[in-house]
Amino acid sequence: MAAGDTRREALRTRYRELVDRELPAAAARDRWTLRNDHCFGRVLLDDAVGACWYDVLGRGRGAAYRRLDDDRLAHAVAQGERLLAEGDPLLRELDARSLAWRGKQPKR
Repeated sequence: MAAGDTRREALRTRYRELVDRELPAAAARDRWTLRNDHCFGRVLLDDAVGACWYDVLGRGRGAAYRRLDDDRLAHAVAQGERLLAEGDPLLRELDARSLAWRGKQPKR
C-alpha cells in the first residue's frame, strides 16, 4: 500500500472512531447539545465541504466520508479532534453553521 493510501485509511479509521464512539461518549458525559453519531457526522462533513454535504458530495453512492478528498477528510478529522478538546461551545458553533447551510434555525 502506498504512503498516501495508508494515510487516507488512517484518516478514515480515525473519522469513524470519532463519529461512532469518542464524540458521542464525550457528549453524553459532558451533556453537549448533540449526542448522536449521525449528528456529529453531519456537522463534520458540512464543515469539511463548507456547505450541506449532500449538495457537494451527492447522496447514495456509499458513505459520504469516503468521498471526501484527502484535504477535506483531514479537515473533518482535525475538527473532530478539536471538538474533543473544546467541547460544546465549538459544537454549537459548527452545528449552527451546518443548520444555516440547510436553511434551518440554530438550536437554543
